[in-house]
Amino acid sequence: MKKFNIRKVLDGLTAASSSSSSATAQPGAPRENDVVQETLQTEQFQLCKTVRHGFPYQPSSMAFDPVQKILAIGTQSGALRLFGRAGVECYCQHESGAAVIQLQFLINEGALVSALADDSIHLWNLRQKIPAILHSLKFNRERITYCHLPFQSKWLYIGTERGNIHIVNVESFTLSGYVIMWNKAIELSTKTHPGPVVHISDNPMDEGKLLIGFECGVVVLWDLKSKKADYRYNYDEAIHSVAWHHEGKQFVCSHSDGTLTTWNVRAPAKPAQIITPHGKQPKDGKKPEPCKPILKVEYKTTRAGDPFMVLSGGLSYDTVGRRACLTVMHGKSTAVLEMDYPIVDFLTLCETPYPNDYQEAYAVVVLLEKDLVVIDLGQIGYPIFENPYPLGIHESPVTCCEYFADCPAELIPALYSIGSRQKRQGYSKKEWPISGGNWGQGAQSYPEIIITGHADGSIKFWDASALMLQVLYKLKTAKVFERARGKDEKPSTDIVEEDPFAIQTLSWCPESRMLCVAGVSAHVIVYRFSKQEITTEVVELLEVRMQSEFSDVDSPDPGGEQTPTLPTSGTSSSPQESEPHFQPCTGSNSSDGPRDNIPCLQVRSSPLKQSPGYQVELVIQLVWVSGEPPQQITSLAINSSYGLVVFGNSNGLAVVDYLQKTLLLNMGTSELYSPSEPYQRQPRSPRKARQPSGALCDSNDGSNASEDRCKSPTSGPSSPCNSDDERKQKFIEKVKLKSRRFSKTVASDFAKMSRKISSSGEHKPDQEKRFQPLTCKMPFYCKNKGKVAAEMNQEGGIYRAKSSPCFYAKDNSFTRSRSSSVTSIDRESREAISSFHFCESYSRKTESLVSPCLLVGTTQGFVIMVALSLPPGGDQRLQQPVGISSCGTLMRLKGGILTMALLDSTGTLLPPSYEPWHDPNASDEEKEKSRRRRPASSPSSQEGQDIQFAVLCSEKQAKVVALPSQTCIYKHSITETSFVLRADVVQIAGTNCITCFCANGHIMTLSLPSLRPLLDVNYLPLTDMRIARTFCFSNMGQALYLTSPTEIQRITYSQETCDNLQEMLSELFTPVETPEAPNRGFFKGLFGGGAQSLDREDLFGETAAGKASRSLAQHIPGPGSMEGMKGAASGVVGELARARIALDERGQKLGELEERTAAMMASAESFSKHAHDMMLKYKDKKWYQL
Repeated sequence: MKKFNIRKVLDGLTAASSSSSSATAQPGAPRENDVVQETLQTEQFQLCKTVRHGFPYQPSSMAFDPVQKILAIGTQSGALRLFGRAGVECYCQHESGAAVIQLQFLINEGALVSALADDSIHLWNLRQKIPAILHSLKFNRERITYCHLPFQSKWLYIGTERGNIHIVNVESFTLSGYVIMWNKAIELSTKTHPGPVVHISDNPMDEGKLLIGFECGVVVLWDLKSKKADYRYNYDEAIHSVAWHHEGKQFVCSHSDGTLTTWNVRAPAKPAQIITPHGKQPKDGKKPEPCKPILKVEYKTTRAGDPFMVLSGGLSYDTVGRRACLTVMHGKSTAVLEMDYPIVDFLTLCETPYPNDYQEAYAVVVLLEKDLVVIDLGQIGYPIFENPYPLGIHESPVTCCEYFADCPAELIPALYSIGSRQKRQGYSKKEWPISGGNWGQGAQSYPEIIITGHADGSIKFWDASALMLQVLYKLKTAKVFERARGKDEKPSTDIVEEDPFAIQTLSWCPESRMLCVAGVSAHVIVYRFSKQEITTEVVELLEVRMQSEFSDVDSPDPGGEQTPTLPTSGTSSSPQESEPHFQPCTGSNSSDGPRDNIPCLQVRSSPLKQSPGYQVELVIQLVWVSGEPPQQITSLAINSSYGLVVFGNSNGLAVVDYLQKTLLLNMGTSELYSPSEPYQRQPRSPRKARQPSGALCDSNDGSNASEDRCKSPTSGPSSPCNSDDERKQKFIEKVKLKSRRFSKTVASDFAKMSRKISSSGEHKPDQEKRFQPLTCKMPFYCKNKGKVAAEMNQEGGIYRAKSSPCFYAKDNSFTRSRSSSVTSIDRESREAISSFHFCESYSRKTESLVSPCLLVGTTQGFVIMVALSLPPGGDQRLQQPVGISSCGTLMRLKGGILTMALLDSTGTLLPPSYEPWHDPNASDEEKEKSRRRRPASSPSSQEGQDIQFAVLCSEKQAKVVALPSQTCIYKHSITETSFVLRADVVQIAGTNCITCFCANGHIMTLSLPSLRPLLDVNYLPLTDMRIARTFCFSNMGQALYLTSPTEIQRITYSQETCDNLQEMLSELFTPVETPEAPNRGFFKGLFGGGAQSLDREDLFGETAAGKASRSLAQHIPGPGSMEGMKGAASGVVGELARARIALDERGQKLGELEERTAAMMASAESFSKHAHDMMLKYKDKKWYQL
């Protein structure tokens, strides 16, 4: 009998249901055997983190291994970042997320101890590429305040808030029974509790003497052997840090009043010296004025000269507003080094790891709140080293991010050669001192580039190849505009409170090197790449008046200035006819009337010197219209082959010919719909929700309007005012508040998110026909000739200026948010242009040849086809206008359109055409060598045969449409309860797929063209708008996002990259010989003047000190330890491993049992012998003889 397999039956049912739902039976759709053969399988996808770049966010502590040359930085969120040579970085995270208060390297052992604010200590193994915790110890009754691990010792001293000191064996992570209690340490020297332990260190020359610093100002020299205090040193001011002289005869304390006290070990009565480095010395010999606390001091000796004393803090109180400083005292000279940010910690790097030798300090590593600085102590003036790490991501807050993998090979060298000229001068000439670790043996050979846009208007290009990150080139877009010199000169036309130059979005063509950026002040700048420096006398400027106001239905004037600018099919719009070229001087900004025709920023009028690199080709600015500011740009695209730039916002779209410097098209969104289309939309004013009079407005339409909308990604079926929505709205307001300091440029992002989270109502496909009524009866015409918007209110009673939304509720995909910024969210709720895609395709169903086209996606889910008519190349291209005609709606999807792409009949991606790069400032002969390159034209379409696939992806679903028949052959619902934040069509494993990142944290991939789900992983829930704004996918299975304001997290969704990740990652630990201990010398060896060693095992071991209280701390085996590996084993392999371990343990226990049995037998035999001997001894004796 054949075996019945229920799993195969279920798989078959699943496959049948998915194919029936995804492949919609449409006329002209390909049959099953005509479907493109797909090669991608689920097994080729796996999601994992790769590397993290940037400055550690909110750093809290730092440590350095002087032998391995590795730097470790801990953060307030429990993260660890380890740095070696350039390109050697590592990130790991404590599960608890508690702040790292201190780090201690086991020098040259490949291990690190971390102490956290939750009173736990952890031992990290750094000998593996991905560090893991070997042991953890959680204190229950004591708060950890300070840790000290002597060089080449396995005993860790831990000071607590109560003033006690416990000792931990770092090999087994067990507590010793040896405890230094605070009352025994101070005895009767002070009448009150001395406070927490703020310092622990052993005498460099005598390991048996431990120096303990208490917060109140008491320092105790404790004798470990005799378990008593040798000396006690009292000072009136609180102690912050202590530093030894290497000979062990003196130490220095830093205090809260800005003083440094130097003590002789054998003279505890008073300090040998008291100095106030930044205090004003009175002439009458009185005590100098108190200063700010000296938070840390380090005392480093040199063999040939004066010692270095390095300290942070201690400035005079009258230096209000002065930035944080690091003071370097060397001999009689005192250098005060001003820092850009507050100092978190600093470390002095020395030639030797031995504390009892001349230190020979050569550098100081200063950890600031937002930077890492290394100072060269060996050169005059103390210059800083050039930092090789990519720590400048946050130099200005990141506002947008794009990722390009598998770029043209010559791009990175070209950008690097230009960017190398931008480097600052005056750095130290020495090599970067943090030089440990080795690079990984990466299998990735393709070039990768990351572009970041910033709040100050700058754009940075980064080389991201081989899991590294290095800045290539920086472009400052703000140079194009006039800067306000003072606060009073701030232009009144700004639409953002701060950061008016911030980058909103960008479009980059790697092949032609054309760059187009859009800023928050409604400006677009087109850049060309050139290797030669030029001076632009006058910056080319094009001002665009974008509005979507409509005339009254009672007065449709077919002639004059109200003639529609939308050309009919077959006609082209001339740039001279469609829009006048406004000059800045036409603006009106008088106090009597509303602002009109005024841009938000003033383009500089003086000549602009442009260095090699990206140079301004054209500046496009949207102007104020009748007192209303221009809407921010929501989408942008550039095509170098066509010479066109297209951008859109909530008012409509504009197409600019950047070769002729003319505006080709300026059209409202609703005008793009052809009158013959069933999806024709009712035109409306973009400013206020006006409704028709009662004769034209049906109350039923208003009641059904909410049903026509897509349901909110996160809200339930109830009213937006319910408690769940209020909670979500509070979350949005909280995110707004926290991100306000990040940049004001994210206002539109918040508005979009608010309308999604607070919306309700579900769009139903069978109700799409409701968009058609009334539209044929009302011939609206767009005024694009500069008419004032106020004319709307001068006509008949069709519109009311202020009315509740009734009919026009259909044009808002989401209900209004209840947040405070109702106006901005209401503007965002209007239909806006969300995406563009240039392509060569079939503009209409009847077309048989491909032609240049533009796909336009809107926030309402409509995809509109626009045909482009390009003149021939050469001089005619610069003289004849480009024709543009709308071909109506191609398809509609649920949710706003995010991405669009085109495939040929074999499923191969058809990229937009481009023109190969040539230097615009080169000679004419070189320009002629480069010809326009377009993808090979598809063969002509036979009647009834589709040879192209349009891939469309929205916030809710994806569709594949066959062209030219325009039939939907596949569709897939991506999410019902959430919405997609980012979607891209990418190349992986030699073919293509759609990748999506949802607001609920899921990352998904869909095959093309059949839209089969290949990957669905719940990775990262949306907790910050920063993630939504910066998440982006790229080819070859790569993706990234800003995980914090200062860090980029890169991830991969490729199984191949995950498998090779271990080889690609860098190594932190490299075998290095520990330097020899300093020579004691003949006389010191003869008279015992050298360093005194101590056998700590005899003092702290269990035999001598006993066991510690079990309730004091709890030992937790880490995942990297043997116990942790047992716990982490899972699956078949894990079961086998556990069985093997259990077998070993059983064998070990059996062996122990056998040994115990043998010992008992030997003991019994010995007892029997002794008993027999005793019996023989007393056998013949009488009782009185005993």
